[in-house]
Amino acid sequence: MNHPADRLLAQTLREEAGPLVAGLTRRFGDFDLAEEAVQTAVVEALTTWRRDGPPERPGAWLQVAASRNALDGVRRATRQRALAHRADRPSESRSGTDERLALLFACCHPALAPDARLALTLRAVVGLTTPQIARAFLVNESTLAQRIVRAKRKIVATNIALTVPESAELRARLRDVLAVVYVMYNEGFVSSTGTTQDRDLAADAVWLAEVVAASLPHEAEAWGLAALLTIQHARAGARFDEHGVLVLLRDQDRTRWDADALAAGEDLLERAAALRSPGPYQLQAAIAACHAASPSWAATDWLQIVTLYDVLCAHDASPVVLLNRAVALAQLGPAEAERALTEVDTLGADLASYHLWHATRAELLRGLGRPEEADAANRRALGLTDNEAERRLLTTRLHRYPLSDGS
Repeated sequence: MNHPADRLLAQTLREEAGPLVAGLTRRFGDFDLAEEAVQTAVVEALTTWRRDGPPERPGAWLQVAASRNALDGVRRATRQRALAHRADRPSESRSGTDERLALLFACCHPALAPDARLALTLRAVVGLTTPQIARAFLVNESTLAQRIVRAKRKIVATNIALTVPESAELRARLRDVLAVVYVMYNEGFVSSTGTTQDRDLAADAVWLAEVVAASLPHEAEAWGLAALLTIQHARAGARFDEHGVLVLLRDQDRTRWDADALAAGEDLLERAAALRSPGPYQLQAAIAACHAASPSWAATDWLQIVTLYDVLCAHDASPVVLLNRAVALAQLGPAEAERALTEVDTLGADLASYHLWHATRAELLRGLGRPEEADAANRRALGLTDNEAERRLLTTRLHRYPLSDGS
């Protein structure tokens, strides 16, 4: 997103898109109408702001455009009389954060398919257009549009309310909300295409995680996710070199990390810990904080990180968590590296199609003096990813360690 008007629009949409959709839904009683009205306003803004320059009050511009589009939609659907009394009522007094959080819970309702939850959240809450979402996830635009249409119809048909659940249901539903924000961040962290997106999905996800945590101040895992994403994103400036090649954590220039963001992430983690309700996101954030506090890869407190992974496994013993634990274990010494490779090999049945499993095996094998097997694993990883940044990294590894040099 290079045009200044586009950057302003992205910033404005973070604050305005969700409340606009929620407010128009309450005003007209039609979620589909409201969401389409805001999306149309976004497309209009992309064209008009680039051509004429951004308006003096961007949020007000979007509100007027979206409201006009909603009224046009009412007229086209010949429902003006039925809805006119709603349109004339004063809006309920709600904060933008309350509106946004209620909309987020609706978009992440368990009645919706998981992939639809993410797509709908990006459109309705964050304000991305369908083409932007399709490009981010390498999905055919018409396929994605149909996915969104089905999700909106489901919301209407099952009468999903735009409300934050009551306390009895909140924690279970919150898991779905946090998972969607986490997936959104991971997609933005290294985009599916390996190229710069026209919206920074990772930054959008960090912002959305902070919105959720601030809105639910007694939910430790919400603060944990906000801490994790803030710390991770603080390292974004060091993740690619000047040629666009991905730089792994061990090789990053730590002076390029955002010190203020790291401090903010640690503060968020302390807020989570003060609630004394540990969970997976808090533990991942604690691991990220350990890395952030280390002056170098070699000086990292690997024993502490392995210990944190052991605690994390009590909450989430998924194959990917076990894979990451093995990477940390291997740093403790040659004997531990051998044990780590054995543990990684036991994950093969679950992760054989996961390129990072092969890439991890390659690094462990090379460290143990088995270069031919390492190259084979790197080639397998290369064949399993379409991400250009990751492909460049794996190709560089193969060229850096030719078998002829005996390394």
